[in-house]
Amino acid sequence: MPIPSKRKPNLLAKETSPYLLQHAYNPVEWYPWNDLAFDKASNEQKPIFLSVGYSTCHWCHVMEHESFENDTIAEILNRSFVPVKVDREERPDIDKLYMTYVQATTGSGGWPMSVWLTSNLEPFYGGTYFPPKDRYGRPGFLSLLLSIERAWKEDRSRLVSAAADMNGQLEALSLSKPEETQLNRDIFHHAATTFAEMFDKENGGFGNAPKFPQPSILEFLFAYSHHTGKQDALEMALFTLRKMAAGGIHDQLSIKNLGGGGFARYSTDERWHTPHFEKMLYDNAQLAIVAVEAYQITGKSLYADLADDILNYVLCDMTDSDGGFYSAEDADSFPDKKSDIKKEGAFYTWSHKEITEVLDPLETSIFCFIHGVEFNGNVMDDPHVEFAGRNILSIKHSVAAAAEKHSLPVETIVERMAEARKKLLLARKKRPRPHLDDKILTSWNGLMISALSKASSALQNQHYLDVALKAADFILANLYCSSEGRLLRRFRKGQAGIDGKADDYAFFIQGLIDLYEVSSDNIYLKQTVTLMEKQIELFFDDVSGGFFNAASDDPTIPIRMKEDYDGAEPSPNSVTVRSLYRLADMLDRDDFRVIADNTVAYFSTTLKENCRQLPYLLKTIMLPLYGTRQIILAGDPQSNTMKSLKNTVGEMYLPDTIIVHTSGSSNAETTPFLESVARQTTIDAAYVCAHQTCSLPVHSSEELRKILSTVNKKEIEK
Repeated sequence: MPIPSKRKPNLLAKETSPYLLQHAYNPVEWYPWNDLAFDKASNEQKPIFLSVGYSTCHWCHVMEHESFENDTIAEILNRSFVPVKVDREERPDIDKLYMTYVQATTGSGGWPMSVWLTSNLEPFYGGTYFPPKDRYGRPGFLSLLLSIERAWKEDRSRLVSAAADMNGQLEALSLSKPEETQLNRDIFHHAATTFAEMFDKENGGFGNAPKFPQPSILEFLFAYSHHTGKQDALEMALFTLRKMAAGGIHDQLSIKNLGGGGFARYSTDERWHTPHFEKMLYDNAQLAIVAVEAYQITGKSLYADLADDILNYVLCDMTDSDGGFYSAEDADSFPDKKSDIKKEGAFYTWSHKEITEVLDPLETSIFCFIHGVEFNGNVMDDPHVEFAGRNILSIKHSVAAAAEKHSLPVETIVERMAEARKKLLLARKKRPRPHLDDKILTSWNGLMISALSKASSALQNQHYLDVALKAADFILANLYCSSEGRLLRRFRKGQAGIDGKADDYAFFIQGLIDLYEVSSDNIYLKQTVTLMEKQIELFFDDVSGGFFNAASDDPTIPIRMKEDYDGAEPSPNSVTVRSLYRLADMLDRDDFRVIADNTVAYFSTTLKENCRQLPYLLKTIMLPLYGTRQIILAGDPQSNTMKSLKNTVGEMYLPDTIIVHTSGSSNAETTPFLESVARQTTIDAAYVCAHQTCSLPVHSSEELRKILSTVNKKEIEK
């Protein structure tokens, strides 16, 4: 293991972020993002070098080792610049602002992000990862620093002028009001055609390598198929999910209550075989939802098992004892306890010899056949030669094929594989584990609360609901300031901090709505309304529409931007609009519906011209364009009748349906319409409603399933 640094710590040693703390002993005299750094730049007439990344970012580690631990480079940074470090996961608003600049000026983006700013925080040069020396026609970081240092001395006015001009363009972009376009159902057909053209028919997924899971696209395709009956859209999504589940991007070693499983960040090849091994909470939360929805649509245990696998990973390896969920695990780790150099995937990959040392000969033969293990390694796509002689586990052959090859019953293969996986998982747990980013983010916890809530209902798993309730209560107890009605963003080691951003409100509100629908506990609906009203106050642009990513009273961000991309995470705008429509239906809040409509109008031209950019928003606007219905569950939530009705709802894929609970109690969030329904209910019942018109009360699962299976939601049979 490495020897602790003997260097003097810089100012990052006082920070809480795991990413900033990783750089606390660099020879670079880093500053956090604060006025102290900005004042130094102004007083000493130096440009700011801004470096943005996150703690589990592989190339961030590479650049740190190559450049930020280099004394020569550090001397130049300290002499001629004010170096500032930002954790993009703590400050997505800063990241968005300068990533917009980098993408506009270079045509690409990524992390680590490197940007040079004036003391007024205006950018004049930027990029992503830079190697320490000139390489492959790209400038090295050292030569780039010297060039910018020289230009700042000799031609500062030009740089400052260019920065001011670019800053003006960013401000104009932030405040612009795009032309509005009338949207109709044709946009969904166009989007489905677009995704079909991008679809990889051999491997699943959309586009070329590197290949990302893109759960928002899968959710859109599920909903599109539901509304249109288009089976090809459904099959694209299901095929992609199966291919990912069988690939190396999916951790194949998972045992209930022991950990393992879940998905890595992305695949470096088109076959989902060679992943970038970091595991992120937000990926696994969204993919758990996709797996649950696939199970609801098909009823196939394959997808239920996949959802359980993902949630098993999170509950075993990513959950704080007090209820919150950690952020990520690194791609890199030490190959063994004697090593002092980390390698990507060292925790997850295997040599053939390592497997034979753990398993008996028959188990080895079966396991290696099913998982594609080869004597000399199975990684073909290895541009950096990191996996020589190593095997990444994937599903290459079925259990049935293994049974035929080994002339054994299928049941025997299943039993031996279960034993083999357990042995290997326990052996793997003895390896040095990758770095854990143990900060708890409100936004990503909101996504996981949604996943657990939906899984608890679909899989009828009370434990998942209990964990979701505990997580929601943890956020409300530790990251919610009731006196101001505001959320905080980050909790770590007993400390909460950083004002909540738009995604914190958006994802947590969505999680609370999902939790309310499943738990029937009205306290979460009440809290949702309070938080939504605060989000509108702090983030909504009542001039042009849409939600900014930072609050209106945040002095630490020079320009507020609006997230307009459903990528690794859905845009907070897309998620908030869906929550506004749901709450408008639940509570008869026309003001919420108007704000949702205004936000959709703001993004309408983007939706029409580049539908692939906002697939989650596409799914969202199906609510007003196809129509919604309500399921009103009236009565005792703990009665056998009500539990049976709730189980029926949970088993079905109902993307167009809002669930409302009413027991007639005085503390319930009610509307006059709901009150009238509650008054006429004498025994436990469900009502299916649309446009203030309801079915007769339903008391059995069979009746409810029949009504919910109707194609025409506009006319509810009385």
